[in-house]
Amino acid sequence: MTDLNKKTPASTAAGSDGSGSEPLLKVEGLVKHFPITKGVLKRKVGAVQAVDGLTFDVRPGETLGVVGESGCGKSTMGRLVTRLLEPTGGKVEFQGRDITHMSAGRLRPMRRDIQMIFQDPYGSLNPRHTVGGIVGTPFRLQGVKPEGGVKAEVQRLLELVGLNPEHYNRYPHEFSGGQRQRIGIARALALKPKLVVADEPVSALDVSIQAQVVNLLDDLQEELGLTYMIIAHDLSVIRHVSDRIAVMYLGKIVELADRTSLYEAPMHPYTKALMSAVPVPDPRRRGAKSERILLKGDVPSPISPPSGCRFHTRCWKATQICATTEPPLLQLKTGHQVACHHPENGEDQAPGDAPLTADVITVKSTPAPEPAAVAEEAAAVKAAPSPSAPVEPDKAAASSAPEQPARTAAAEEGTAAEEAVAPAKTEAASAPEKAPEAEKASAPEKASGAASGEDEVPAAPSTGTEAEPKE
Repeated sequence: MTDLNKKTPASTAAGSDGSGSEPLLKVEGLVKHFPITKGVLKRKVGAVQAVDGLTFDVRPGETLGVVGESGCGKSTMGRLVTRLLEPTGGKVEFQGRDITHMSAGRLRPMRRDIQMIFQDPYGSLNPRHTVGGIVGTPFRLQGVKPEGGVKAEVQRLLELVGLNPEHYNRYPHEFSGGQRQRIGIARALALKPKLVVADEPVSALDVSIQAQVVNLLDDLQEELGLTYMIIAHDLSVIRHVSDRIAVMYLGKIVELADRTSLYEAPMHPYTKALMSAVPVPDPRRRGAKSERILLKGDVPSPISPPSGCRFHTRCWKATQICATTEPPLLQLKTGHQVACHHPENGEDQAPGDAPLTADVITVKSTPAPEPAAVAEEAAAVKAAPSPSAPVEPDKAAASSAPEQPARTAAAEEGTAAEEAVAPAKTEAASAPEKAPEAEKASAPEKASGAASGEDEVPAAPSTGTEAEPKE
């Protein structure tokens, strides 16, 4: 390729010369809100905060992986970086040039350096065009004439991504989903761009084809000096292909670190929950119980995200400061940035804060027993050991009186219940509940117990006659 061969070495040298600290892509405070309109006049009543304040950079020759739940704004971020969507706020720089609000005419020459692999292989290909026309379109738009002609170069690209070169004249509906995705990859790599934003590049492929495509991307990166920003849900694929990984939650980056430190020691609770969901393909661990973290509740709506930390409604470490103050993305370790007030493997930024109330963090608590149940339980405990308990001499004389059978079971239960709840109730409140005879019989016992200070030891059982005072 004449034009292409002249540009590629120069661009590779320009991107890698110097100290290497100059990033290829730099994003500061990137924001994208989709307005919600209502009525005939299309009055704005709200906005979907898809991306809200992203700050990161991508260095030349590296692979930045982006992970997160569905709906967290990963695909929107990729479209903003490639300028397929107009940002609401923030700044996007590519090779030192501000492309945030650059016009379409000025962006056209830069399109050869920034390409995107789309997530949906069914919607990203024109069904009216053949495969040769789809993959050869970048050459026609950019005015590039490869050696041997466009057809020969397209057939080489098809063979490079694992397709038959003879499929040049076929239409997209004649291919499977995985084959369509490979056609999209061939189109993105046609002009040998510097930055490739891959939105779920292997999600529609079989496992064996995933390995082929991932290895292909690695080989092309080494050969052409490409820089990738790969968006995926498969944490194993991200771990294999990425140099650094950014974790997104509800439109924000909550953790950004290199691959080793992120997988070995995640610092954000959301990242730790994601890592616990990765299955370990080890037959020796069959039957072993893994430490799986199950997050309670659903992801909040991006229309009205929660205040403070957006993860505090599902976090088990959330405190009051998490609900009121948004944590900044700070570098707590070398190359490890975290947006959390209480990181997992680091010192808390806000220690000693009071935990949130139970309506945010679900805590199962047992209800307190009622006073009547306490009285019945105390009566049962006190009545059980009484036959086997040692009897004092003066109480033995009183218990051997002939009038002991006259003592009814109801009177004994009433006396025991009264003594159990005596610290919580006054004599005036408990007096109407006792029978007159039991009241007369227990009055001297209460007086003697109060005088001696022995609340736990019951007085001598009443025999219906005058009770003997305690010594």
